[in-house]
Amino acid sequence: MLYHLLPQLADVHILFNLFNYLTFRSAGALVTALLLALLLGRPTIAWLSRMNVGQVVREEGPRTHLAKAGTPTMGGVLIVAAAAASTLLWAELTNAYTLIALGVLVWMGALGFLDDYLKVVRKKTAGLVARYKLVGQLTAGLGLGLFLVTVPISPVGATVTSVPFFDEYQAVFWAPAYVAFVAFIITASSNSVNLTDGLDGLAAGLTAISVATFGVFAYVIGRVDTSAYLGLFYLPGAGELAVFAAGITGAALGFLWFNCHPAEVFMGDTGSLALGGAIGALAVLLKAEFLLAIVGGVFVMETVSVIIQTTVFRYTKNSGGEGRRVFRMAPIHHHFEKLGWAEPKVVIRFWILGILFAMIGISTLKLR
Repeated sequence: MLYHLLPQLADVHILFNLFNYLTFRSAGALVTALLLALLLGRPTIAWLSRMNVGQVVREEGPRTHLAKAGTPTMGGVLIVAAAAASTLLWAELTNAYTLIALGVLVWMGALGFLDDYLKVVRKKTAGLVARYKLVGQLTAGLGLGLFLVTVPISPVGATVTSVPFFDEYQAVFWAPAYVAFVAFIITASSNSVNLTDGLDGLAAGLTAISVATFGVFAYVIGRVDTSAYLGLFYLPGAGELAVFAAGITGAALGFLWFNCHPAEVFMGDTGSLALGGAIGALAVLLKAEFLLAIVGGVFVMETVSVIIQTTVFRYTKNSGGEGRRVFRMAPIHHHFEKLGWAEPKVVIRFWILGILFAMIGISTLKLR
C-alpha cells in the first residue's frame, strides 16, 4: 500500500522516494511483522487461553513433553496475520507474485486453522481427516500449477525451472507433469514443516532461515543485472517476493519470542501448514524448486526420517510379525531427545544445520 501512495510525495520530500526501493521496503516489512508479532503476541496468547485451545501431547513422546500439555496452540494465527499485514503494507499490490504468495499463505493457514479447531476446540484428537487435509493441500498446489501454466507471469517458459549449480541446464516439464510437480512441492513443503514443528522454537527458527534465504534469491532474480551476472533466470517483478519473504521472516522471529523454550504458545497446524505452503510457493514462483531440497535440508531430513521409520516398521511387521524401528522415535528431532539431548540443544543444533544448508544454497549463486 505504501508503495502506491508515498512515492508520489517525492516532490514534497526526497525521503518519500525511499519507498520505491525494494531493499527499503523489505526491511520495513521485516520490522513491521516483527513488531506486530511482539505487540500482539501477549494478547493473542491470552485469547487462545480463554478459548481453552491447549496442546495435545503424544503419550509415546519424551516424558519431558508432558508438561507442555495445555499450552495454548493455534498461535499460527499470529504469524499469518503479521506476515500478511506487513506484506499488504509494504509490497506492490498489483504484482502477481505478491498476490499468489499471499493467497497460498492464507489458504494453507485456513486449512491448518480448521485442523487445529477440530483437534483442540471440538476435541477430535485426530483433527481434520488426513485425506481431507491432503485434498486441501493438493488443491492449493494444483491451483497454483494450473494458473502458472495457463497465465504465464514471466518471460521464462511456464514449465521451465532452474537446476542448482548449472546455468546452462534447465529442467523442462510437460505441462500436466509440471502441474503435478507444483502440487507435490506445495504439499511436501507444508507437510515437512508440519512434521518439524515438534520442539520449542524449532520450526519457527528454521522457517526464518529458509524464507530469508529465498528472499535473497528473490531480490537477485528480480534484477536484470544481477540475474544475468550470476547466470540465473530473470523474472521481472519477482523481486517483490523479497518483501513477502521479509514479512514472513519478521513474523516468525516475533513468534519465536514467545515460542522459544519453554514455549508460551505453539503455532499448531495453522502456522506450520501456512509457513510450509509459503516456502513451497516461494520456491515455485522463483523457479527454484530443486533448490528447496538444499535450503530446506533440515525439513527434508525430518520428513525422510518419518518415511524410513514407517516403511521399515510396516515391512518388518508384515514379514516377521514384529515391527522394528530405525530411530527411537520419528521425526528425527525426537530421536535425539530419546538419546538424552536436552530440547534446547536439539533445537539450536538443528538451527545450525539449517544455516549450513542455507549457506550451501546461497553458494549455488556462484558455483554454476
